[in-house]
Amino acid sequence: MPSSSSPSSLVPTALPGTGDPALHLRADGISFSFPDRRVLTDVSLVVPAGRPTGLLGENGSGKSTLLRILAGELPADAGTSAPGPIGFLHQELPFGPSATLADVIAHALERSRRLEQELTAAGEALAAADGELSAGAARHYDEVLAEATLADVWNAAQRADVVLEGLTLASLARSVPLGEISGGQRERLALAHLLIARPTSWLLDEPTNHLDDDGAAFLAGAIAAHPGPVLIASHDRAFLDDATTAQLDLDPAESPARTDPGGLTVYSGGFSDYLLARFEARDRWEHRFRTEQEELKALRQAVKDSRTVGHPGAPPRTEARAAKKFYADRNATVISRRLREARARLAQLEEEQVRKPPAELHLTHLPQAPGGTGGTGSVLLSASGVAVQGRLDPVSFSLSRGERLLITGANGSGKSTLLDTVTGCLDPTEGAVDHPRGLRIGHLGQDDVVIPGRTVGHHLRAAAGQENAETVDAPVPELFGLVHPRDLPRPLELLSRGQLRRVMLAALLLDPPELLVLDEPTNHLALVTATRFEAALAEWSGTVLIASHDRWLRSRWEGEVLELGS
Repeated sequence: MPSSSSPSSLVPTALPGTGDPALHLRADGISFSFPDRRVLTDVSLVVPAGRPTGLLGENGSGKSTLLRILAGELPADAGTSAPGPIGFLHQELPFGPSATLADVIAHALERSRRLEQELTAAGEALAAADGELSAGAARHYDEVLAEATLADVWNAAQRADVVLEGLTLASLARSVPLGEISGGQRERLALAHLLIARPTSWLLDEPTNHLDDDGAAFLAGAIAAHPGPVLIASHDRAFLDDATTAQLDLDPAESPARTDPGGLTVYSGGFSDYLLARFEARDRWEHRFRTEQEELKALRQAVKDSRTVGHPGAPPRTEARAAKKFYADRNATVISRRLREARARLAQLEEEQVRKPPAELHLTHLPQAPGGTGGTGSVLLSASGVAVQGRLDPVSFSLSRGERLLITGANGSGKSTLLDTVTGCLDPTEGAVDHPRGLRIGHLGQDDVVIPGRTVGHHLRAAAGQENAETVDAPVPELFGLVHPRDLPRPLELLSRGQLRRVMLAALLLDPPELLVLDEPTNHLALVTATRFEAALAEWSGTVLIASHDRWLRSRWEGEVLELGS
């Protein structure tokens, strides 16, 4: 894995050891605002060819917005980005439900077919040209040849078959209409369309959604083999570790020198390297800020006190007039020197001091798990032959108080269905779920239900059981570092998916449960927030039941594991 490095303030400079500079993806001075807030301010970047790069940042920091601007789908308020053959991974394909798989593949192959035809025409023009015309014809042929080589047009048809196989779409009939395949298959087909078309630059927004481990590994290999720029916004930490060799961080909280609310910071290495470098940089920043503030306080006091030397008011050793003058002159000289030195250092430090590190928006702690019936280690929850027809095969398990159980399995194996039966949201068609009466269960599902018109503050106060929940200026008992105070008056429907996820998690914690049931809890959370949440969860005293496909979480899980479909 690449070694980590300290972050550096990003300017439009390529990182070393990269591909053809002519292929680099560039942007300069990008700014963008929504009606209620600014998300990007003077963002400049270079994504080098041949160096896959992760795009990181807190929820709502503008990652998807920046990708849309770079793709030309959204006009920036200010700034420019370099045009070129750019492929942007759409979550939904721009085809109607009656379009077939064959139609999508044919559309993806159009660019390769066009480049082949252009190259043939350019070759014929070069053969027919003479004199002054030959130089221009040769240049045009070289340009088309370079583009065709980058697109690998000669292997396009074979690439289509390989991509469909790698993304588990090969079993679909080419004649199947898109309206008859699942949502997950449509998202994988959108990714297949981009990989088959093979544009010069790839902009990937959550590319591993609906990919299993083999599919994610296939995509990482395709990215590593692509000679052009690749910029990836993803909540899949394991994938970023596997597929990227540099990170661009949109979070403004991580640079002591930065004073604007936008900008980027560059980190070398994969996601693990980024985490280490970011945490170390934050520690250094906080230490430097504390040290400087202590010195500033001491200097200001020194300037105030440096008016006398020795013991003020004490008489000199002799009452002789000459002695008095001697001590008075020495006192004045020392005071003058000390004042000059202290004032010079104070002015320098006030000018150069780092700004105060902004409060980080991350999970600060989990509330104490409430006690319940039955002592520690007693069975808290059991499922006996629980099944839901067509959705979940029979499964049995028991969970004791204080234990942690991770439910894994392929997409469609019934992970969410099992959690819904455990929490009482869904009745099983066979089997039974048993737990103590009155057990306090906190359930975070995948689908966050939004009440239209309700603000963040109202929702959290209601979750805490406050009678004045609708009062706009009423305080919220605890935000757990998950919700920024400035978002309290915002309507829930205006939040990003990640921001909404944090609000729902905070609401769950405001009424601390005995059993925490989490369905894909890291989905849509910012990467650092997800990592800190997992660390806090490992120290929590309550009982945890989690369903997740998150490879990062699974690889570090220390509790029991139940794999469905195995």
